[in-house]
Amino acid sequence: MLYVKKVIALIALFFLAACQPGGNLPADLNSPSTPIPDAEVTLPEFEHVVIIVFENKEYKDVIGNADMPAFNQFAEDYTLLTQYYGVRHPSLPNYISMIGGETFGITENCIDCFINAPSLPDLIEDSGRTWKAYQEDMPSPCFVGNDGSYAQKHNPFVYFDPIRLDQARCESRVVPLDALQADIEAGRLPNFIFITPNMCNNSHDCTLDVTDDWLAQQTEALLPALEADGPNYLLVVMFEEGDDSLLDKAGGRVPVILISPLVKKNYQDNTDYSHYSLLKTISRSWELPYLGHAADMGTSLIAAPWK
Repeated sequence: MLYVKKVIALIALFFLAACQPGGNLPADLNSPSTPIPDAEVTLPEFEHVVIIVFENKEYKDVIGNADMPAFNQFAEDYTLLTQYYGVRHPSLPNYISMIGGETFGITENCIDCFINAPSLPDLIEDSGRTWKAYQEDMPSPCFVGNDGSYAQKHNPFVYFDPIRLDQARCESRVVPLDALQADIEAGRLPNFIFITPNMCNNSHDCTLDVTDDWLAQQTEALLPALEADGPNYLLVVMFEEGDDSLLDKAGGRVPVILISPLVKKNYQDNTDYSHYSLLKTISRSWELPYLGHAADMGTSLIAAPWK
């Protein structure tokens, strides 16, 4: 049985490698599709949105890579976004844009470049929903600075003054990853969850097989907990930027998968997307105001994958 499973996995990886844009597809499927006008889009109202962010790999380095069987199996079983781009290099501006709607002029991985502006968590709280950021190897809740395999540049939440400067709020919501298992066991998962692996598990300092093993272990506990609250959840597994030696569309073309009972199965969406598109989609689902470039007409809602 194990041999059969391995054969099936290898066939799936071959299929994904062949079918990615630039592979053996008809020419019309290699071109980005036309975004659906916002007014025509109906999105699910999510009960939970979970984002897991990995580091610094281009689409071509991940999709079809035999070192990432779990990631590629999810990509085949659910929806793969084939034309998703980071906003720029290096890491921090990408993370900031995911919850702030812009980079606020940040162009480096700075420690003390704090931002006095609203962010997605503020709007989530205003709507009556809950949120939490789980940071692997963060030494203590709301910790500011770098420590061992924990890097602040991968934690956008502490950069926003309204979060960091409210000690009680920050310490209860920006926490080490160990707290996730306790929240799962207590049945108290927040509506919005942001998970940052450490510098090894996010593929920054270690190989992709390590990252894939970590993903498999995390989703083994997380997915049943999400499903226990019903089908209206979305798990986004993504890389925040590609190879910084490439100038292809600012932050590089990165692999992003949408895992949910609500998305089309074995589906590839080749619409142009960015971190602003993800922010816009979450905001639209929850009827929140758009922040920054999420409001731009040119920022596509992630519209095509939903059943």
